[in-house]
Amino acid sequence: MAEGYQMAHGSTKAVAEKTKSQSSGAGKRPTSFLKTRIGVRLIPYKHVKVIGQSVGLTSNNKASIIKALKSGLPISSFEKLQKIMDVPAGELASTVNIAPRTLSRRKKQGKLQTDESERLLRIGRLFDMALELFEDKRLARQWFKEPNKALGGSSPLNYSDTEPGAKEVEMLIGRLEHGVFS
Repeated sequence: MAEGYQMAHGSTKAVAEKTKSQSSGAGKRPTSFLKTRIGVRLIPYKHVKVIGQSVGLTSNNKASIIKALKSGLPISSFEKLQKIMDVPAGELASTVNIAPRTLSRRKKQGKLQTDESERLLRIGRLFDMALELFEDKRLARQWFKEPNKALGGSSPLNYSDTEPGAKEVEMLIGRLEHGVFS
């Protein structure tokens, strides 16, 4: 447990260094960037072209995202997120609230149900935000899977299994992005 805290603390230090180096850049933010709502604050995205790209979405068009969710994301979206996050299928399925037998059926059907698709997108979007924050896939994976003191000792992945938990992880990423360490 202490080792997990050290790793999480080390990740926070990396964010502090990143934030410190960005603040000395005196307004070097790109002119075009995406924004997502966090409470009443907006977080800029510098490199993410598509929110949800980790689940295979290719457009930021809300109507096309809603259409894809309603028709059900392909099972390849689940597999892509599992691979990019480097987590076991069972752990990701548990977080997205898909029972093992249901996951087997979805693999045969080739797509997820609407509610499962929404939950998968929620996790994928949070992971995209972590990638944007850390600018390193390895650090984002590590941060997302390790216990975090600000989340009561739960990992961001486990804490994100409900909508309120996901919002808390999103707010935590926002605080880290702005240099407020919790």
